[in-house]
Amino acid sequence: MLFILTYKIGRVGKKKPLRTSLNPQSVFVLAEKAWAGSNLLYKWQKSLGNYIAVAGQDNTVKIFDRHGHKWTEINLPGRCVGMDWDKDGDILAVIAAKSSSIFLWDASVSKTSQIDSGMRDQMSFILWSKTSPLLAVGTVKGNLLIYNQQTSRKIPVLGKHSKKITCGCWSSQNLLALGSDDNTLSISNHEGDTIRQTTVRGEPAEIYFSVMKTDERSAQGESTVSVSVDKKILMLFNINDPGNPIELAFERRYGNIVSYRWYGDGYILIGFSHGYFVVISTHIREIGYELYQAHNHKDCLNSVAISTALNKAASCGDNSIKIHELSDRKDISSIIQLDDENKGLDQLSWTDDGQLLALSTQRGTLHVFLTKLPILGDSYGTRLAYLTSLLEVTVCNQVEEESPVTIEVEVEPTFIAVGPYHVAVGMNNRAWFYALVDQEPGVCLKDIEYLGTIASMCLNSDYAAALFEGKVQLHVIEGKDQDEKKQMKLFPDDDRKGRILCHALTADFLYYGTDSGSVVSVLVEDWETVNSYSHSVGVRKVFPDVIGSRLVFIDNKNSGFLLSPANSCFELPNFSPTITGVLWDNWHADRGVFVAYDDDKVYTYALHKTTIYGPQVVLVGSTALPFSQKPLLFHNGELTCQTASGKISEVELSTHSFLKRTATDSSAELSRQLAQALMLKRSAMLETLNCTNADWAELGKACLVHMEVELAIQVYRMSGNVGMVLSLQSIQGTEEMNLLAGHLAMFLEDYNRAQDLYLSSTSPVAALEMRRDLLHWDSALMLAKRLAEDQIPFISKEYAVHLEFVGDYVTALAHYEKGMTHNSKEHDEACQAGVARMSIRMGDIRRGAAQAIQHPSRVLKKECGAILESMKQYSEAAQLYEKGQYYDKAASVYIRCKNWTKVGELLPNVSSPKIHLQYAKAKEADGKYKDAARAYESAKDWDNVIRVLLDHLNNPEEAVRIVREMQSIDGAKMVARFFLRLNDYGSAIHFLVLSHCNDEAFQLAQQHGQMEVYADIIGSEATQEDYQSIALYFEGEKKHLQAGKFFQKCGQYSRALKHFLLCPNSEDNLAIEMAIETVGQAKDSSLTNQLIDYLMGESDGMPKDAKYLFRLYMALQQYREAARTAIIIAREEQCAGNYRNAHDVLFSMYTELQAQKIKIPAEMATNLMILHSYLLVKIHVKRGDHLKGARMLIRVSNNISKFPAHVVPILTSAVIECHRAGLKNSAFSFAAMLMRPEYRNDIDTKYRKKIEAMVRRPDKSELEEETTPCPFCGFQLPQNELLCISCKNNLPYCIATGRHMLKEDWSICPHCEFPALHSQLLERETSCPMCSESLSASQVIKISDCAKYLQTYEPDETQ
Repeated sequence: MLFILTYKIGRVGKKKPLRTSLNPQSVFVLAEKAWAGSNLLYKWQKSLGNYIAVAGQDNTVKIFDRHGHKWTEINLPGRCVGMDWDKDGDILAVIAAKSSSIFLWDASVSKTSQIDSGMRDQMSFILWSKTSPLLAVGTVKGNLLIYNQQTSRKIPVLGKHSKKITCGCWSSQNLLALGSDDNTLSISNHEGDTIRQTTVRGEPAEIYFSVMKTDERSAQGESTVSVSVDKKILMLFNINDPGNPIELAFERRYGNIVSYRWYGDGYILIGFSHGYFVVISTHIREIGYELYQAHNHKDCLNSVAISTALNKAASCGDNSIKIHELSDRKDISSIIQLDDENKGLDQLSWTDDGQLLALSTQRGTLHVFLTKLPILGDSYGTRLAYLTSLLEVTVCNQVEEESPVTIEVEVEPTFIAVGPYHVAVGMNNRAWFYALVDQEPGVCLKDIEYLGTIASMCLNSDYAAALFEGKVQLHVIEGKDQDEKKQMKLFPDDDRKGRILCHALTADFLYYGTDSGSVVSVLVEDWETVNSYSHSVGVRKVFPDVIGSRLVFIDNKNSGFLLSPANSCFELPNFSPTITGVLWDNWHADRGVFVAYDDDKVYTYALHKTTIYGPQVVLVGSTALPFSQKPLLFHNGELTCQTASGKISEVELSTHSFLKRTATDSSAELSRQLAQALMLKRSAMLETLNCTNADWAELGKACLVHMEVELAIQVYRMSGNVGMVLSLQSIQGTEEMNLLAGHLAMFLEDYNRAQDLYLSSTSPVAALEMRRDLLHWDSALMLAKRLAEDQIPFISKEYAVHLEFVGDYVTALAHYEKGMTHNSKEHDEACQAGVARMSIRMGDIRRGAAQAIQHPSRVLKKECGAILESMKQYSEAAQLYEKGQYYDKAASVYIRCKNWTKVGELLPNVSSPKIHLQYAKAKEADGKYKDAARAYESAKDWDNVIRVLLDHLNNPEEAVRIVREMQSIDGAKMVARFFLRLNDYGSAIHFLVLSHCNDEAFQLAQQHGQMEVYADIIGSEATQEDYQSIALYFEGEKKHLQAGKFFQKCGQYSRALKHFLLCPNSEDNLAIEMAIETVGQAKDSSLTNQLIDYLMGESDGMPKDAKYLFRLYMALQQYREAARTAIIIAREEQCAGNYRNAHDVLFSMYTELQAQKIKIPAEMATNLMILHSYLLVKIHVKRGDHLKGARMLIRVSNNISKFPAHVVPILTSAVIECHRAGLKNSAFSFAAMLMRPEYRNDIDTKYRKKIEAMVRRPDKSELEEETTPCPFCGFQLPQNELLCISCKNNLPYCIATGRHMLKEDWSICPHCEFPALHSQLLERETSCPMCSESLSASQVIKISDCAKYLQTYEPDETQ
């Protein structure tokens, strides 16, 4: 059954205060190097508690006695995984990793023996029986061994659990309970037989046998097994009632169960990970309720322990141990702080007799504590003396690295005092003095009995001062031969001076404070009072600095004060009433720094002797003081405190964090460190800090307050404040403190303080200069009357300027008049100008205007004119503007007062269009239209210019010119209306279109039959609706060409094609061209088929010229069909003898296919080559190059079938040119061809006989053709051969010679990109033989790498 417990949180420490004086003391600390950073496993010797066995990660178990001395060491083959002492504490059993042996150490003879467990798997658990010599050992695989020490009998139990055995417990009846990672709990007898086994809901931990609390004591013995399940639930399992286990769950905010212990009559104490400490009862009527609960540790709790001998419980966590009285659980009897253990604590364990408490830490150290030890300590300079045991005082000087001295004292002291050479301890009225500097430090010199119970004692090098019963006894510590008077003196010597409440002793002075408020200083050399200060209330504590020049005292009102040698006294700011002590910094550079402390906090104060406000004491900041620690020494930012465990610890003050800064400090932290360093006068540290510009600026202000000019310059230089650096450098050499402080107060904007400082300095005029610079004119004038009357006029003038700006014109006029000096021209002119302005402002316009006109400044005339204009005094304002040559302003004001004559006079000098426009309107109103037109033109108001030209001056030509130049829409409308009145409809339509009145233009064109004019004018600017309207109009008029044209423009391609096909024959060519363009735009297959049918003659039986079909395919971007058509057209042209036309058709198609990256059909490429060769013949023959002409004619004659219209003329030319070029055999062959019957009669009569003779008497000699390499493979070929017999490639040919191309002589036409031999292209012609475009030498570039051109020259053989 499941109990969910709900708790009411107890209020710890409210009923009784923490008794920190009863804290246990550290007996010893074990910190082996081999243990560093590891959790320790340790066990106290049972019963006796004389030994403690400790194991770390170093494969050893070290055994120490109760004083911390190492007794012996057990070396193991692996890390120790478990150990336990037998019931009598005689034998320690140890198991180790990597070993199957059990190691036994006999404490009586200090010897180690081994026994073989016989287990093959790793051992994980070991435990001695509470009542018999039985040892239980568990393994990681769940096996169990029970070993009898007396009989050496081993009982192996295999498979006790299926996984690692992790925990267990013997009962007083020798029952063994075991927990395993297999989430089961088993209970076995001493033979290993399983009695009970149950499954739990998580991993078991910490198993104990106990007796549940009942009304009557049960005779069944320890019948209840408790186990922590998954660190969440505490399960109580009754062996006699296994079917009803009790599961206790706890509030989630407590965290996990860390540890628990049974105690008393069935009570359980439980520690939780979040720091909670809970006590419950197992009585069946109380179960489910908490008896006690406390949040014992703020962040975490690591362990709990119970000592039945002491009837106390302890818990550890948050670097502290808290000890509770079990009789009154709310009473925390002791708290131990472990300040050095920054990695956390681990396990607590008490000896059976409760004398020693051991604590292991996660840092790998082991602390052992004993009971109550009071906190007693004192310091002198950097030397400390403090109680470390009940009868032991330790003296140390960590600053000067002196070896600590331990002094065994006679009695348990109630006070300790230390001096440079002595330590005094005492109780009641007796004190013992010990030497520190003898051969054997710590030797007792003497003991003295005083006249009363000693409240406190102070020492210096020679004297001791003891306070008892309101008096201080001052005496020599080691005096021998002095007379009795010199041996001792009591203060005060007169009881009427009050009771002494406190005292302090420095090297030279004794200070004491009385209940009447006196602070008395006594020179110890002659024991005479040298100074006394009277305070208003009693002084209960005094704290002089190291050399005794200043002291801090606390009065009966708990206020703190700093007393200086001259009896100047400052109350300490923000002084807490709980403060119990003050320590001065012993560091040589921080003589003015001290700390005041209470139980919780340490407050750092600094004395600033030099500031612009005089001497000051400032609170630098506060630092939290660790619990139950008493500060003893303050040195360079570190506070040495005595802890409740009889040790000392170092507390780093947060006010000195700049001393331990790191590279990872945030910008806010760096800013705080900078402020601290400055307040503590650590100027050298500032240079090493790094902060933002804003932080440096703030620090710069603080430097100014403390008059640290050199440092302020460095700070402002770091912040980039150039102006402040220059200002500080200008006062850097100032020696007089008041003058320097005045400058710095001014920089800090504390102007009243700066003025006071300046006036008290030797340069009081600086106060006047400051007020002038700040525009504090009243103050400046008052200071000038006292310090510098000759400056009054200049200050008056500057003051007047300021008054004028804020609108106080009356006072400004008076000050301008006072500012006249009559000997400074520029200054007086500025004052006169001010008088002029103020006179006008005050209404004395005549005086002000006259002065402005007389004044040489143009700007003044403009200013006065503006003032007059704002006052609506237009005439005077315009005159001043005109005098000042501000013509636009003058003309504008003249217009406002309707003075057109003056406006006309000023107009040539006016540039403002607005003024010209106003003038034009005025002239038009007067009927002076030419002047108005000119003025409108000057104002660039073209619409009004056009209106005046048309309506009043009847000058349409000029109006039309302006409309065309300026593209004025409104002007175009006016011109259109003008032409409409003249019945010039064409011009009216033109200007209506210009004015974007397309609907009106259309209606006008429709009414007067001017639609063609409208259509021409509207151009590309019209909308689709405009085009449709025009098309519909032409459709109604049966003008098919125009209708189709405008249907095409508005995107109605079907209707457009219909009209184009209906056009009469006279318009046929243009109509077909437009139809082709329409179909190309439409991309509609039905329209395309309709047009093709028309062109092929399907509709009217009249086939149209094939060129139209070619153009159609081109418009449709059907380039392959266009190519086929082009070949057909070229063939027809060739058959008709129109070789140039055929060439042009093929060339245009060739270039188009190339542009579309479509392969050129082989037939097209061949036909183009043959036609181009034919055209080259004329070029070569014309040049007289008969050989090249003959070679081209041979190529043409070999394809003579492609020239059916001129077979005989071509062959005749071939015979003649070959004969001329010396190609006799070729001439003979072509002559023989001409002698055929079908050609013979057509030969020209003047060549016939020569040809016949050539055939009859053949000369077959032939000039051999030169060879050049193939551009593809390099094979030598005849120059004019275009097919390589080696690589079978068609070769690119030169468009200039007809020869095949050469790699090393490659160029292209920049227009058509056909190849040509670079050496031949521009030999005589200046145009391309292929595309006829003109060429220049700069355009034709020789190409070194022609590979890409060879790749593209691959005609499509499939066509």
